[in-house]
Amino acid sequence: MYRMAKVYYDDDADLSVLEGKTIAVIGYGNQGRAQALNMRDSGLKVIIGSIKDASYDKALEDGLEVYPIAEAAGKADFVHILLPDEIQSKVYESEIKANLKDGDTLMFSHGFNIRFKRIVPADNIDVVMVAPKAPGVRVRETYEEGFGTPALIAVEQDASGNAKENILAIAKALGATRAGVIETTFPEETETDLFGEQVDLCGGVTELIKASYDTLVNAGYQPEIAYFETLHELKLITDLVQAGGLEHMWKCVSNTAEYGGRTRGERIITKQTRQEMKKILEEIKTDKFASEWIGECEKGMPNLKRMRENDAKLQIEVVGKKLREMFSKS
Repeated sequence: MYRMAKVYYDDDADLSVLEGKTIAVIGYGNQGRAQALNMRDSGLKVIIGSIKDASYDKALEDGLEVYPIAEAAGKADFVHILLPDEIQSKVYESEIKANLKDGDTLMFSHGFNIRFKRIVPADNIDVVMVAPKAPGVRVRETYEEGFGTPALIAVEQDASGNAKENILAIAKALGATRAGVIETTFPEETETDLFGEQVDLCGGVTELIKASYDTLVNAGYQPEIAYFETLHELKLITDLVQAGGLEHMWKCVSNTAEYGGRTRGERIITKQTRQEMKKILEEIKTDKFASEWIGECEKGMPNLKRMRENDAKLQIEVVGKKLREMFSKS
């Protein structure tokens, strides 16, 4: 029996609870810029904490007040950390921790550092999450269109007694309550997010593409044709799935594609594959993956850099680059 999600909308959130409060967005990248501008345009007092780089200049250009990270944290009531996972704990310890006051709120859009105890906040502050389920560009675009992107919220620590109403108000300022906000927990968000990335959205799908491409090319088919059939057309299918679900996709493809897919798909995703998925989930839940990733970062990411270099040389990447150039000229 599965749990039904509780969904919150505009009427469930009150922006007035944030009146007079200052939100410091730490980091002005993809999510940082979108979330900061949405909150500002919803009437909240938003400042940016950043090192002096291109994002610092961009925030100034966008009309926002920008400060060194430590100063921004000290000025704020809500400190929203939107830096890459691998540097959050270092920045928190060196720039943010000492500048948090009783009753402040520490915010995230991904639970990695809280779930795996890379950041352990004091017990006198709220710890919350708001996680829009879209890239920053879409978070901003849908807001400007008068709607918003769905989001997750979570409360890890409620020192003030007002953490939930506050994070709902933040979600409303982002435009998320227009679309719908689902309540979760830091462990649930973190573990499911990592699992989806590893077995499906990023890891699984790229390995499936590479394997199917290689199968066709090794069987003597032209690389360009293999590219179209195993990579290029994938977007057409995922767009259909996103628009209406799996059954909608089946209704939109040919009967031949439907029959072939329904009868052969389980020969690719076998019982062994499903067992391997369970192992990967267990590695996430037991902190094995987190420890591995943290160790990789501390060594300067040698394995990740090697994999990037090797995969950039794959034939499917070389062929794909040439074909995409054809599309850009048409």
